[in-house]
Amino acid sequence: MIRVALDAMGGDHAPKAPVKGALLAVQELQEISISLVGQKELIEQELSRIKSEDFDDDNIHIVDAREIISGEDNPTQAIREKKDSSLVKAMNLLKDNQVEAVVSAGNTGAFMAGGLLKLGRLANIKRPALAPVFPAFDGNGTVVLDVGATMDPKPEHLKDFAIMGSVYAEKVLGRERPRVGLINVGEEAGKGNQLTKESYSLLETAPINFCGNVEARELLSGDFDVVVCEGFMGNVLLKFMEGIGKGLFGTMKDEFTADFKSKLGAWMLKPRMKSLKSRFDYNEYGGAPFLGVNGILVKSHGSSNETAIKNAIVRQVYHFVNNEVLTAFSQEIEKGVETDE
Repeated sequence: MIRVALDAMGGDHAPKAPVKGALLAVQELQEISISLVGQKELIEQELSRIKSEDFDDDNIHIVDAREIISGEDNPTQAIREKKDSSLVKAMNLLKDNQVEAVVSAGNTGAFMAGGLLKLGRLANIKRPALAPVFPAFDGNGTVVLDVGATMDPKPEHLKDFAIMGSVYAEKVLGRERPRVGLINVGEEAGKGNQLTKESYSLLETAPINFCGNVEARELLSGDFDVVVCEGFMGNVLLKFMEGIGKGLFGTMKDEFTADFKSKLGAWMLKPRMKSLKSRFDYNEYGGAPFLGVNGILVKSHGSSNETAIKNAIVRQVYHFVNNEVLTAFSQEIEKGVETDE
């Protein structure tokens, strides 16, 4: 049985989305047991409402937590002071080996701070990385790390990111011999600043399928399975992508509803538009794993719906546990250390 602690109070649609997502997850995979961590009465109310829809909740449990870490809270301070919060209690369950993973759509900073303070880092990994999957035009998506956990990394940190990203892409996303690239201002090996130049040399000898530099305009091409960058750049790319996606689909909606002919055309194109939107839907992947910490942590988007929560569990946590990804991280990082000696 794979046991998961789910922060039922985290996210814009809590507790409805986490509760319903949990029920969808156990309905899809019977070998999963989920502890919904949060205010018991609110979770029970949501469960009572959803039970009428014939969900099987035999593997659903409630862990009462009275406090909530909001988006306005200072991340580190909240983890230290709000000991009865849903996120802290979920992290403690993982720390005490009562579950194998934690999933949350709550405060990202608190999620990362909690992971480091409660769990610590894996052996030989000096810095953690947040690794979302960016949509790609081939429909598969590209793992980008880091997007904000480590703002001022050293070249050896980017090497660790590349190794972890490659293992994740292979064992969780099912990519065979993942193609790894380094974000840079040009494709040539000598391009970039000191960080990227030194990182390039390390990645060439790392135990990965390193395919060289990748310019930002090629990020969504599908030519790379994993792309590595420092956290500041990664976070800017992530927010830019979110803004482009929101603006693009909003503009398309306005154009398709402008007049009768536009509405008719939109009706005819509706199946294709749904297919297009699904390629860029973060709900399909469920969340971004926080790699490098001594535990399985998946951070779902703040506006995640029940599908995203379900997918964070069945498409991320399930494969993390079954494929022993944390062990693989340590083994491959150790190989990388040997190449430096």
